[in-house]
Amino acid sequence: MGEPAERRPRQLFTPQFILLYGFIGLIAVGSVLLYLPISDAAGRDTSPVVALFTATSAVTVTGHTAVSTAQHWSYFGQAVIFVLMLVGGLGFMAAATFVLLLIGQKATSISHQLVLRETIGGDQLGDLRKIAVRIVTVVFIIYVLGAVILFPSIQEITGFGMMESMWQSLFLSVSSFNNAGFSILPEISDARSLAILDNQWVIQSAMAVLIIVGCIGWTVLVDINQRKRFSRLSLDTKLVLIGSVALWVLGFGVYLLASFLSVGNENDLSLLSRSGEAMFHSISGRTAGFIIADFGAAEDFTKLVFTFLMLIGGGSGSVAGGIKVNTLMVVVAAVVSSIRARPQTEAFGREIPQTQVFRALAIGALALAFIMITVPVLTITEAASLRSGEMHFLDLFFDTVSAFATNGSSTGIVPQLGTSGQLIFIGAMLLGRIGPLTLALALAPQEKFLYRFAQERVRIG
Repeated sequence: MGEPAERRPRQLFTPQFILLYGFIGLIAVGSVLLYLPISDAAGRDTSPVVALFTATSAVTVTGHTAVSTAQHWSYFGQAVIFVLMLVGGLGFMAAATFVLLLIGQKATSISHQLVLRETIGGDQLGDLRKIAVRIVTVVFIIYVLGAVILFPSIQEITGFGMMESMWQSLFLSVSSFNNAGFSILPEISDARSLAILDNQWVIQSAMAVLIIVGCIGWTVLVDINQRKRFSRLSLDTKLVLIGSVALWVLGFGVYLLASFLSVGNENDLSLLSRSGEAMFHSISGRTAGFIIADFGAAEDFTKLVFTFLMLIGGGSGSVAGGIKVNTLMVVVAAVVSSIRARPQTEAFGREIPQTQVFRALAIGALALAFIMITVPVLTITEAASLRSGEMHFLDLFFDTVSAFATNGSSTGIVPQLGTSGQLIFIGAMLLGRIGPLTLALALAPQEKFLYRFAQERVRIG
């Protein structure tokens, strides 16, 4: 008799697929609930595609909407959206942290394992339950604090009673921290989802802080809390902080410059008002998708820059989407090291493993490939709207990247998309949410190869 065949784990139950199954199951339940007449403010059946689109947007904390969240959905429908974005955001943050643990376990260096243990706050997989409880506890405290800060101002500008104002405050707090972009505040009939918050600096500041805390990631928060000083922070935390600040400054500068160059109704705004609006959109426009101004009327240059910012997104293990700031900073470090003729990638006196550099390049390249395929397909499905002038190519490009980056910033074209276009956006949101994390886990080194091929140089440049 021959030797028994080696048993291998079933590929359908790897962590990558389990994460996908969880998202699909949550989206399915949410879609059914949103389809019911009880979820519609008028008591009618909602279109199945709209229900699926909204559920996917909520679970992936994207914030794209095919219908008005404040006007179309009843309190029950709004509650369903609230639960979906709560579970989708918080659950993803916990899952992403565990994946980082799994990847970190592949490190053979004792120093790497010590950094992992100190940063995550647990002894690798043995303390997953403790880590999960800690994440949920801290995040719920942040939700409540955010709601308490938002409550007085929301009650003042809306005139709602106490219970309605509490619901509005809690919804906006959770949506802000989860970088979800959903709002049920009364809407003004224009393309600005949060036009009611014009010059409401207390609310904008509170939302900005919640967005920042949510988008930098749990591991970074723990590292900052434990080590206090920048010089003692891990390399990962340093790269996230420097990259985030640089992107916020870039977004702020571009938006502020565009506000001075544009010719419109906002020319009479003071420098302080312009700066406040620019800072809010720089923070929200990269990861959360809350809009006070009309991005549909923004300058083309502004749309292009913010498209790049959305694609980058937030930090690894955070509720934000995109290819992640960590990915960008690893690529930047590789470029700088190459320019300096270094034989390896270096940053802050530390060497970044080549496997991580290759992983960062793979994530960035695949994200660009997806967009380069998806946008042309959408130009075919939405050809009629593009030809008639109802929709512009740059707006379609902007919103497509926003969907893939699970950002939610929009030029207002989503309700105009046909069924095919909305289904493509659904796929983009789901893939954009779990894609980078799944790819990072799939590319994590599983084994050491005992051989290497012979080297041969290739001409570059």
